[in-house]
Amino acid sequence: MNNSLSRHAAFVETIPTVFGYLGIAAAFGIIGRASGFSILTVCLMSIIIYAGSAQFTTVSMLAAGSPILSIILATFLINSRMILMSTTLASYFKKDSVGKGIAIGTLLTDESFALGVNKLNYTGDRLTFTWQNTTNTISYLTWVIATAIGAFLGGLITNPQRLGLDFAIVAMFIGLLYLQIISDKKMKQALQMTVVLITMVLTYLCMIILPEQLVILVVTILGCILGMVVKHVFF
Repeated sequence: MNNSLSRHAAFVETIPTVFGYLGIAAAFGIIGRASGFSILTVCLMSIIIYAGSAQFTTVSMLAAGSPILSIILATFLINSRMILMSTTLASYFKKDSVGKGIAIGTLLTDESFALGVNKLNYTGDRLTFTWQNTTNTISYLTWVIATAIGAFLGGLITNPQRLGLDFAIVAMFIGLLYLQIISDKKMKQALQMTVVLITMVLTYLCMIILPEQLVILVVTILGCILGMVVKHVFF
């Protein structure tokens, strides 16, 4: 990354995350077809819902005949962390119109949020609509295209896990976390690693005692609170 906030810089810096989208979105397309949905329906899920992991839940619940309200609630809970992420980035776009803010929040993903947070380390805590919107748009288009590819290949690839596609997004997040730790000069690495360890422990414990849909939201909130306490008390 560099300090440029141009469209070209956003394109170059987003490309590495594309491979993660390709794997998980293609897997979604394959699973959607295997669940009995048409290619058009599977593609429309990515175009309209665009909820990442929540789409897998949507497909399984639809296939099981679950009530629509239950599906909507489950999707909201799984992706409710986006409210926190959007709120975090909102302060950097105060000078932009409400419409631009909505556009950024609508297409924001875990990956584009992580890229934005990393970018702040190189730009003196500045982000622009042009840069963030380009990152979001590339992510969105890649997700939709990869879903379509997976849907078309659904009859040929019956077990995407054998190809390691289910681990692609995990590997991508590990890479983004590493880049964040080494590039953030405002916080001590000891503090960052402590928060990472706390988050891992919280995730493990919450997976034992909470429903799957609530784990990410609860860990995010508790991780932020404990991270703040650790920072101000010990660092």
